[in-house]
Amino acid sequence: GFKPDERDYGCGAQMLRHLGVHKMRLLTNNPVKRVGLEAYGLEIVENVPIEVVPNKYNERYLKTKRDRMGHTLHLG
Repeated sequence: GFKPDERDYGCGAQMLRHLGVHKMRLLTNNPVKRVGLEAYGLEIVENVPIEVVPNKYNERYLKTKRDRMGHTLHLG
């Protein structure tokens, strides 16, 4: 089977460093993304969660992301 998130942030981190970005505010609910970028030497000075309004179509999906993958989501 596949891991829940198999993305590698190396290419993105290299592009950011090439553009002169070494510190950033990261807009994400995914804690793995932060760790992935920090592993490539980028400094995350602030993690800004993305507010998502749940509805009948996405509520189950969002709860899974929160409960099984540790995403920062306040679903009310």
